[in-house]
Order: sequence, then structure tokens, then C-alpha cells
Amino acid sequence: MRRALARLRRWLQPSLGRRLLLAQIAVMLVLWTTLVGALLLAAHGDNDLLNSDPVFDLALSITDKLAHDPARQAEALRDFDKALRTEYGDGEEDGSFAPVLFVWHKGEAIYRSPPAAQLVRNRQINTVEDVQVDGKTWRMRTRRSATADTEVAIAIPDLPRLLITFNSRGYYILPLLVSLPFLAFPAWWSVRLALRPWRRASEEIATRGPGDLAPLQFQPRHAELKPFVRSINTLLSRVRNSAERERALIADAAHELRTPLAAMRVNVEALHQQSTDPRQRELMDSLLRSNERATRMVAQLLQLMRSDATADAGMPSSLRLDTLVQDRLAEFDGLAAAAGVELELVATGPVTVSGDREGLVSLVDNLVDNAIKYSPRGGTVHAALERTGTEVLLSVSDQGPGIAVQWRERVFDRFFRVPDQVQSGSGLGLAIVQNVAARHGGRASLHEGAGGGLLVQVALPLAPGQGSD
Repeated sequence: MRRALARLRRWLQPSLGRRLLLAQIAVMLVLWTTLVGALLLAAHGDNDLLNSDPVFDLALSITDKLAHDPARQAEALRDFDKALRTEYGDGEEDGSFAPVLFVWHKGEAIYRSPPAAQLVRNRQINTVEDVQVDGKTWRMRTRRSATADTEVAIAIPDLPRLLITFNSRGYYILPLLVSLPFLAFPAWWSVRLALRPWRRASEEIATRGPGDLAPLQFQPRHAELKPFVRSINTLLSRVRNSAERERALIADAAHELRTPLAAMRVNVEALHQQSTDPRQRELMDSLLRSNERATRMVAQLLQLMRSDATADAGMPSSLRLDTLVQDRLAEFDGLAAAAGVELELVATGPVTVSGDREGLVSLVDNLVDNAIKYSPRGGTVHAALERTGTEVLLSVSDQGPGIAVQWRERVFDRFFRVPDQVQSGSGLGLAIVQNVAARHGGRASLHEGAGGGLLVQVALPLAPGQGSD
């Protein structure tokens, strides 16, 4: 039941294809109605039966030649009337759609179409005219025999009654009901073919990543689709230019801040060494820590901007990821020793990836730096490299407080930090990790570590020729 309701909701949603299909069906109905109306109007205004002299001549001939035998005359006229109804009507005898025959001989009505059709007479002989009797209008013509006192009249219903009868008998709706199933599929197929360029543009847009702001490769030839694709490309160009200006501004600002921050640190350290007042030394220590946090944020901003700026660049070279991780851990050995944290690396063997060395260095540095910062004194930061099929899995775990499940997606956002966080930070480290991993065709994910801390795993594709053993 739920599945049926879901399908119904999807079907009721606005659809351009369904709208075009209904428009085609509506056009077909209008054309059919117009055609039927035009045919009925033409048939009523210039009726072939009323203008057919041979039909009247035959009726007059039957009446005159069988005047001596009334029984045969009546039978012949009935057969003639039936033939008229079959040929020019629907064969019914109610007179609502079929023509009606009247015959007079020597002023006496000797035949009228069943069932007891009301006698109607022309005002003028041999003239097609509308005659109204008891609120009903007939279009009729009367011919008189040249050799005998015989008159033959043929009448057809007026146009409104003709239309009502035509519709009530199903002559209007029945062809539509029969033809619609056969016409609906070609109409649906033609709509699908017509919308195929739109689907190609939509599919290309759907496959784009958030950082891919290049113009659409699909260039339609269709006049209706060209402005749409052109507008999208113009929007992408504006967003790309705006992002480039933003990156340039942040990179320039971060680069310019490095020099005053370094000068500030040198001066504060000099004052710290010369001061003997404990209160002043405490204030200077706090100032140095703030300077360190600001310097770290500036460095991370520069890393992030460089990563964004090279997002479209090709991977320049193959490099040994195990060697790179080992070198970076050696660089952090002093910081880890100062924090009382031990660093460990487990690698199953040589691992080669294709990538940008500077970006991968930034990725490893942020992972290791965060792990050291959040690990308790006496804890261990465990790094591991493991080949899994065509990928290598880089894992870095600590024994810190970890990250709650509800925040594990949000922490990849720039400048986002978990509420009530004790450690200082900029909220850029994991954003840089995810950015670099995505640029290398990989992915980053967070899990709970074996010791209760945080486990960060980054999967990167191996270099060509480095598949599973």
C-alpha cells in the first residue's frame, strides 16, 4: 500500500514530459472536434442527399410505375427508405440521425418513414430549405413528378439535433477511445525523444562535484536548450570567479599575517627571557600560546587555499606514501615527546600513490597534529597503512575523547568545531583532510578508536600497476 501511495505521489508531481503528452492529446482532441464539426456543418449546409436528383428521380419513378399496385408500391418505398437510411444514416428508424422520406400521390400522403414520422412539407418545390414544425427544424427538399401528381420529400434533422445524436450514439467519443491507446505510446515516445537533450544536460550536472565549476561539456544545438545551458555556464563562471577571488583574498591575507605574527613571537620571546616578574611572564606565556594558535590557523588557511587552487590540476607524480608518512611522523617526534605522547607506525610494505606531495603532506600533518593534541599524556598515536584491493587505507587513531556520532559529518565543514571543546583549534584540520582526499579520488571517514578515542581513515587509490597482490 505504501509503495502504491509513493508511486501515486511521484506520478502526481509536476512533470514536463506529462505536460507535453497531455498537450499533444489536447491538440488531438481539438483537431478531432474541429474536423467532426466541420464535416457535419458542411454535410448539413450542402447535403449530398438533398442535392442528389437521381435519388429523387428513383423515388418518383417507383411511386408512378407502381401506382396501380399499392401493396407493391408500399413495399418498394419501404425498401427504398431502408436503403436511404443505410447509405446516408445509421440504419436506425427513430429519425434522429437518418434521413426521413415522405411521398404524396394526388395530394394524399401514401408513405412516411417509420415510426410514424410527422408530415413535413416544403414551402417551395425543388428548393432546399429549413422547415420548422412543432419546435423541430428540418432541412428538406421536395421534388414533383413532371408526368403525374406525385411529390417526394426527403428531410434531415437540423444541425443541433444532428450533433446531439452524433455524440449520443458514440460516433464522437468511440473513435477517440479506440485510437487513444494506439496514439498515446507514439506521443509518449516522441516526448521522450524530444526531452533527451534535456536529460543529457541534467545527467552531466548531476555527476558534477561541488568543486567542479567548469563549463558544461554538453553543447546543444536546440534553440530552446541553448539559453538554458548558456545561463548555467554563465552562473558557473561567476561562482568560479567569485571563489577564486575569495581564495586569493584569504591566501593574501594569511600570507601577509605570517610576518607580523612571526615578529610578534620573536619580540614576546625576547621580553619573556628578560622579564623576572612572574605575573608578566604568565601574561607573556598566554600571549605566546595565542600567537601559536593564530600562526597555526594562518598556516591551515594557506594549506586550504592551496588545496582549492590546485583542485583541477592533474596528479603530477607517483610517490611512496609509506615513506611520506614515516617522514612526517619523524617531524612530529619532538612535539609528541613534549606532549608525552608516543607515535607508532605499522605499514605492510611499500605503497605507491599518484598525487600531489604538498597536499598529502598537509593531509598527514593535520591528522597527526590533531591526534597528538587530543591524546592524553602517556597516550599513543597509532598510524597504519593497509592495502585493500586497489586502494590504500591510511588510519590514524588516538586515545583522546573522540567525537560523538552526531558530529562526525559536521566536523568536515570549514571552521566547525564540536561544542564544549576544551582544546583550542581553528576547525580547518579535518576540512583540509577531506579536501585533499577528495582531490586525490579518495574519501575520509571517522570512527570510534579501539581505545575509545577517534579513528580517522583515509582511503586513497593506488598508483597504476599497484593493484591487489
